[in-house]
Amino acid sequence: MWAIAINPQSGHGKGLVVAAEVIEYFAQRQIQYRTFSGATADELKRDLEGFLISNDCQGVISVGGDGLAHLILQLVVPRNIPLAPMPAGTGNDIVRTLGWSLDDVTSYLDRVTQEAPKPIDLGNVDSEWFAAILSTGFDSIVNERANRITLIRGRMKYNVAIALELPIFKPRIYRFIVDGEPLESEAMLIAVANGSSYGGGMQVCPEASITDGLFDVMILAPVSKIEFLKVFPKVFSGKHITHPAVTIRRCREITIEADAIAYSDGERVGPLPITAKVVPKALLTWHRNP
Repeated sequence: MWAIAINPQSGHGKGLVVAAEVIEYFAQRQIQYRTFSGATADELKRDLEGFLISNDCQGVISVGGDGLAHLILQLVVPRNIPLAPMPAGTGNDIVRTLGWSLDDVTSYLDRVTQEAPKPIDLGNVDSEWFAAILSTGFDSIVNERANRITLIRGRMKYNVAIALELPIFKPRIYRFIVDGEPLESEAMLIAVANGSSYGGGMQVCPEASITDGLFDVMILAPVSKIEFLKVFPKVFSGKHITHPAVTIRRCREITIEADAIAYSDGERVGPLPITAKVVPKALLTWHRNP
C-alpha cells in the first residue's frame, strides 16, 4: 500500500489540485493507497509515522512543497521507504533536484508506480536529513524576516524581506572545518549543496550532484550592495559562479561556526555551529540524474 501525504495549503491551493490528480491516478489504476492530511504538520507527521510503523508501505507520495518533503524525509529514511515528492509547492526545489518536470505529474507517477526506486545521497545536519541545500548568511536572514511577515503571502513577502534586510546587512566571519581542514572567511552567504537549486530554482551550485557522495560548498565573499544586486539575478542560471567573489569547493563533511542562523530545504535548522555530512545512497526515490 502507498501513503499519499497532502498539504492542501501548499502553493496557494496547488496542493489540493495536485492531490486530486494523484488520487485519481491511483484510483483509476486500482492501486491501494491511504491519504494523510492533518490539520497541522505535527498531526500529519504523527498519523503518517503510525501508518509506516504498522504497515508494509511501498512508498510515500508527498503532495506539497519542500517543507512537507523535508518533514517526510525524517520518517522514511530510517525505515528505507521510498519517497516521491510531487511539485505542489512554491519552490519545488527537491523535485527540481530529482530532475522532474513541474507540470507533468502523470509521467512522473508512471515512473514511480512502474519502476524500482534508485538511491540518492542526502545531507545530514546535526541528525536532521536534507535533500537540497543547507544555507546560512543573507538568505537565512531573509527567511527569518519573511517568516515574521504575516500580511503578505508567497514570493512577494521574500521580496519585501530582501528590500528590508539588504540595506542593513553586514557580512560575518565564518570558521569552518572542511574534511578536517580548518578555514576562516568573511562571507555574505554560504550554501552547502547536495542538490543544485533552492529558493524556487536558483542554481546556487549548478554542478552539484545527488549521486557523487560530495557536497558543493558555495561561499560568497563580501561585495557592495550594488554589486550584490548585479550578481543576484545570475543565480537563476548558475552564471554567478564565474564571479570573482564566488568560491566553490567540494567536501564530505563541513562544520560551520558563526553568529548566524542556518536553514535546510527552506526549513529552520537553528543557530550555528552546525556540522553537516553527506550520507551516500541514503534515500530511495525516482530521479533522472546519472
